[in-house]
Amino acid sequence: MVYEITHWIDGGEVAGSGSTQPVLNPATNEQVGTLHLADAATVDRAVQVATAAQREWAQVSLSRRTQILYRMRELMIEHTDEIASVITREHGKTLADARGEIARGLETLEFATSITQDLKGGFSANVSTGVDAHTLRQPLGVVAGITPFNFPAMVPFWMHPVAIATGNAFVLKPSERDPSASNIVARLYQQAGLPDGVFQVVHGGKTVVDALCTHDGIAAVSFVGSTPIAQHVHATASGAGKRVQALGGANNHAVVMPDANIEFAAAQVASGAFGSAGERCMAVPVAVTVGDAHQRFLTAIRAEAEKLVVGPGDVEGTDMPPVITPDARERVIRMTDEAEQAGATILVDGRGLVVEGFEEGNFVGPIVITDLDRSHPTYTDEVFGPVLVVMHVNNFDEAIELVNSSPFGNGTAIFTDSGHYARRFEDEVQVGMIGINVPIPTPVGYYSFGGWKNSLFGEHHAHGPEGVSFYTRQKAVTTRWPAQNETVESSMSFPTHD
Repeated sequence: MVYEITHWIDGGEVAGSGSTQPVLNPATNEQVGTLHLADAATVDRAVQVATAAQREWAQVSLSRRTQILYRMRELMIEHTDEIASVITREHGKTLADARGEIARGLETLEFATSITQDLKGGFSANVSTGVDAHTLRQPLGVVAGITPFNFPAMVPFWMHPVAIATGNAFVLKPSERDPSASNIVARLYQQAGLPDGVFQVVHGGKTVVDALCTHDGIAAVSFVGSTPIAQHVHATASGAGKRVQALGGANNHAVVMPDANIEFAAAQVASGAFGSAGERCMAVPVAVTVGDAHQRFLTAIRAEAEKLVVGPGDVEGTDMPPVITPDARERVIRMTDEAEQAGATILVDGRGLVVEGFEEGNFVGPIVITDLDRSHPTYTDEVFGPVLVVMHVNNFDEAIELVNSSPFGNGTAIFTDSGHYARRFEDEVQVGMIGINVPIPTPVGYYSFGGWKNSLFGEHHAHGPEGVSFYTRQKAVTTRWPAQNETVESSMSFPTHD
C-alpha cells in the first residue's frame, strides 16, 4: 500500500503546495510512498509558526527542556524498530545498520539532556572596584536543518536536539528519498511534550532549500550533503546574513602500514568501504598500502569482499544493501568501467551482480580496484558507492603526502602497531577526524563532527560543544550597583579597571 507523507507544521500534518513525487524502495524500485512537496509559501508558514513558538520556548526553564528531551530519548528507544523499518524501506540499508544510526543519533540527544552544563556562563567578581562581569548564552531564534538521504535519522539528530535544548525552534528539510523517519520524530517530540511549532518538517528540493537559506525569519542553517550543494548552501545562506555550517563530501583514506595486523585491517576497511553500500560520508573508499603490506592486503581484502552477501536490507543475513537509486548504481558501474579502460585492475568485480527475486533493485556488488593512476576521477572523486580503490606507496611519508593531496579532509585512518607512526599521522594529516586502527572515526555525540578543506564550509563543526556554540550567541554583561548616596565625578577618559 502506498502511503502519504506530508509536512509537519504547528503540531500536525499539512499537505502543502499540491505537488508530489514518489518515494521508492531501492530493493525493488516500487513506489511505497507519495511525498507532498513544499513551496516558498509552505516554508514561510512553517517559519512564522516557529517564530511564535520560539519566543515562548526560549523562556521555558532548562529543567523543563531537559525533562522533555529525557522523555524524547525514552520514546526514541521504544520506537527504534518502527523508525528502522521505515528507513530500510525507503533507504534500503539493513535493519541492523538502521538501528545503529538511530543509536548514534541518540548520543547527541543524550548530550543535549545535559545542556545545563554547557549553557553555564562565566562570572568574575570585582573586575574593577564594585564592578562585576559575567557572560550568558542565548538562542538564535529559528534555525533550519537540511539533511541527506544516507542517514535519515542520525544526521538530523546531530542538529535538532542541541538547537532545541538551547532554546531555538527548528525547521527540518530531510531528503526527499527517505522522508518518513523525520515525520515519526516530529510525532514523538509532540508526545514527549515539546510545544507545537518548536520542531517542524517541510519536504522538497531546491525550492525549499533556497527558501530556507534566504528567509528573513531563519537565523542559521545547518547542512550535510555533497560538496557542490554545501558550497551553494553556504554561499546562499551566508549571503543572506545567516550563520552557516555546511558539511560537504569526502574521499577518506585508510593507510595500512607493514606492521599492521593485515587481516584485522582488511576486515575493518571492508566494513568502512562496503557498509551501507558505501553511501556514507565517513566511508572508506581508498586504502593506501605502504611497502610490503600491499600484496598481503590485496589478498585479505579480496577475501573480505567476496564473502559479503548482497540483498534487501530487511532480509536476514544481508551484509550489503542496494544503493539508493538506479542513477547511483549506474554511476558506480560507469566509474569502474572508466577505471578499467584506463588500465586499472578490477580485483573484485560486482558490476554484474543480480539478486534473485529482486532483479529490478539497485544492486551492485563490492568492487575493489588497484593499479589506478592517482589522477583518475575514480580515485580523486567521491564515488559514494561500494567501490574501494587500493593505492600503493613506498613509505609513510608518501602515504601522508597522498592523504594530504586530496581536496577533501573529512576523515582518515591508519592501521599500525607503531605508536610513533600513529602519533605522526594524527599530527601531520590535514583532516578533521582521525581513526587509529578505527576505520570510521565518527566522534561520539559529546564531541563534535566535522572535516577540513572541501569537507566543511563555515567555522563550526556539528553537534557536541561546537553545536552549542553554533546555535547560541554570547552576551557579556558588566554590572555595578552604586549606593544611593554614592557620587562619582564624570570622566571623559576611556574607563580603566582600578
